[in-house]
Order: sequence, then structure tokens, then C-alpha cells
Amino acid sequence: MTTDNHTVAKRRKVVVVGAGAVGSTFCYALAHSGLAEEVAVIDLNADLAQGQVLDLAHGQAFFPSVSIRVGSPCDYADAQVIVITAGAAQRPGENRLQLLQRNAAVIRGIVDDIVAQGGAGVILVVSNPVDILTHVAASRAGYERGRVIGSGTVLDSIRFRHLLSRKCGVDIHNVHAYILGEHGDSEFAAWSMTHIAGMRIDDYCPACGQCADWMAERRQIERQVRDSAYHIIEYKGATNFAIGLALVRITGAILRAERSVLTVSTMLDGEFGLAGVCLSVPAIVSENGVARIIESRLPEHELAALGRSASVLRKAMEGLGVDA
Repeated sequence: MTTDNHTVAKRRKVVVVGAGAVGSTFCYALAHSGLAEEVAVIDLNADLAQGQVLDLAHGQAFFPSVSIRVGSPCDYADAQVIVITAGAAQRPGENRLQLLQRNAAVIRGIVDDIVAQGGAGVILVVSNPVDILTHVAASRAGYERGRVIGSGTVLDSIRFRHLLSRKCGVDIHNVHAYILGEHGDSEFAAWSMTHIAGMRIDDYCPACGQCADWMAERRQIERQVRDSAYHIIEYKGATNFAIGLALVRITGAILRAERSVLTVSTMLDGEFGLAGVCLSVPAIVSENGVARIIESRLPEHELAALGRSASVLRKAMEGLGVDA
């Protein structure tokens, strides 16, 4: 079925591009979630895709009913969500921006295939450096703003909440906190937006009394969040479990039109005084991707940190020839 020269997206169909550690872990977590009715896995390594699909299919008795199969570019036509995890893995000691040249060409090729199929689904970019590659994908696709998004700092924000939960001795579900900016070294904690049990963190901490030097603790927590991926990569070579779960959260918000507030990477157009750059800010995510950016009133130092993050990304994009 088509409308306005576009194929109508099939509800709850997800295409996963890339069957490596992140893609396969996402498929595993997605299968257990029961969110998707159909999952198609695409990889240039046909044997890898086939192996991952068979391995998952043999476990179908243990998770909700879902069709999992090897896919092809034709599956882009009616997918509701296309999740791009393909690309070169981050090497030990390598920062995310150094991946840029190696992965931009991969993303352009995938997006060209998606556009050629005329689908109406949401593109979710996961490959690193995610903010720049989201920009590359959005520019290449030419879709309406918000339909091409990146996983951004959704995982970083969960790492932040995890550390605050442990430090403050509070269930993580009662902690609201966001990491904004680049998914990388220039990201920062939006302490002004951090709440525990409905209390601003600045009000909660004096009442809690667990930290002798709260400002020093803040710096340490922020540093731990920023360096988490590097440590995991040093320990085991790649990150895959937590990002797989984060992708289920984002995908679920799209599949179920949840209007969830998530710090996905999205193109800014004047919000926070920035334009023509993809980075992470709080956004309402629903069936068509980003429905609205929440332009919170940030204090000057956090607004400046967001601007610095944008500058880092612009500088990296200049070397790639991407318009900022």
C-alpha cells in the first residue's frame, strides 16, 4: 500500500542494519520485550546475519511471538523503525570522533538504499560518532526534521541516573537526570534539570547529608559517566548490553507512540540558540520520531557547555565536508 509516493510503514516492524555486537544484542532485547511483531536483520556479512537470526529463532519458545528473519533493502519500504548499528567498532583508546571518516561512507550508502525504497519509517542511527552520523543521515535522506534521530545520550543519561541512584541510595526510577550535548567527550550533566523524588538535586543533597563535598562528588560522577564507554571497551572490547536496552526504550517510544521524553540526538533549528547541528537535548519521541524539542531554561554555564559541544561537532563536520 502506498500514499503520496511513499509506502505505508507496517506497524511494529523493525529493520536492524548491522548484526554485530550492538545489533544482535538489540535484537535479543527487542525480542524479549514483545514490542515488535517483525524484525528483519541486514548485514553485509550474510553468514553473520543468518547465524544471528537462527540463534534468536531457536529461542522463540522463551519470548513473545515475533517473526525474526534475514532481511534485504526491500524491507526498508514498510518498516516503522530502521535502526542503523552498522559501522566500524570503536577501538581501545580511540575517541568517538576518530571514527568519523570510516563510518560516514557506510551511513550514506545505507540511507541511499532506504530512500530508494520510499518508506515512511523513522531512522534511528546508533553508529558512532552518533551525532555527526545522524547529521550525515539526515542531510542525505532529506526527510522532515525529527524523522532521522540518533541514540544520542539516552544511554549516558541512564548511566548518570544509575550513579546518582547508588550515591544517594534511591531507586533509579525515582531519579530524573539528563546528560546533554555530544555523545562523547564534550557531553555534560544538566544538574539544573536533575531531580530526586520531585526535589531539585540542590535541595535534596543538603537534606540527604551523605556527601562531605557534594561539588567534588558531582565532578566525579560526571567524569565516570563520560568515561564509562572507554573503560568497558578496555575491559571487553565493546559496549553492547546497556546500549541494546537503551535502543529498546527508544524503539518502544516510536512503536507505541509514547511521547516519551528522551535525550536523542536531533537536528536543532534555533533551539537553545543553535542550528544546523545534531546533538542531544530533551525531546518528545513518538511515532514519527521527534515530535517536539523541549527547550528548557538552562543556566548560563550549561547553555555555554551546550554551545561548546556544538562547536566540537561543527569542527569535526568541517573535515568531512558536512554543512553545519
